[in-house]
Amino acid sequence: MRWVTRERPKTDRIACPWLIRRFIDPDAQILYVRADDVLDVASREGARSFDAPGAEFTHRDGMCSFEVLIKDFELGSDPALVRLAQIVHAADVADDRDSDPLGAGLEAIGAGGVLAESDDQALLQKGTFVYDALYAWCRANLTRTQVDSEPRPGRS
Repeated sequence: MRWVTRERPKTDRIACPWLIRRFIDPDAQILYVRADDVLDVASREGARSFDAPGAEFTHRDGMCSFEVLIKDFELGSDPALVRLAQIVHAADVADDRDSDPLGAGLEAIGAGGVLAESDDQALLQKGTFVYDALYAWCRANLTRTQVDSEPRPGRS
């Protein structure tokens, strides 16, 4: 399946492809296009759209696109993904920057990545390691008590 989003990926547009390839669609092809072309390319290519205005999977109900994918694909039973979603949310949603202490660091990595790498596919490849590492950290640092007390994305 092809998935399409806006070019020049930072936080959500690196986190979402990581999530898609690791948990939803291992063979996913990620297309980065001009913001104004996302929906047209999705329609023409039969692709699923994400993290763009009007996209199938984008910010909604206070959640970032990463959290929306976790909710819509029912991945919220993985406590490490839930923890990672909190970090991604803090890095990606300006009004919630202080909601997680690791958010500022992830935001800096995303913003710096765009400055350091001009090719979006290369940026995705390099950024994938960051999310592999964060997910491993989340898995290693959660206790059952923490998991039970933390809110899950998209869950009331």
